[in-house]
Amino acid sequence: MSYSFKMTDTPVGRLKLVAGDLGLAAILWPDEDPRRVRLGPLVEDEGHPILIETERQLAAYFAGTLTRFTVPLDFQGTAFQKSVWQALLAIPFGETRSYGEIARQIGKPSAARAVGAANGRNPISIIAPCHRLLGSNGELTGFAGGLAVKEHLLRMEAGAPIS
Repeated sequence: MSYSFKMTDTPVGRLKLVAGDLGLAAILWPDEDPRRVRLGPLVEDEGHPILIETERQLAAYFAGTLTRFTVPLDFQGTAFQKSVWQALLAIPFGETRSYGEIARQIGKPSAARAVGAANGRNPISIIAPCHRLLGSNGELTGFAGGLAVKEHLLRMEAGAPIS
């Protein structure tokens, strides 16, 4: 399978949007470790309709006018990873959850570390809001875009001033 991609500028950096046959497959960060999200060959396609719609929805999100994304998603991963990523989609805008809460939600109450590992492999950052997961003590934990970006996204969603 080949994937189409488009670059887009956002308030949190230049992102690579990637679409597969069924929908958005990835949002990749600058300086992304290529081993974090493994995809097939990428072909640049500025006119791909899913990528154009993703770019439009991201712009609305950053403008504060969109709180729920509707672009079709094409997650590639294990069944466990997909269950975690689906649970991320259920976290309401402006709210957070712990890894343990997600583990309980997917019926694997002792799998908080595995949830963390799956979260770290989330290919569709921002839209599948892995930034909304916190450590059990409420601390910010790892994020592919960096902790400063994670804090920025959480503050933006909470309506707090962005510095």
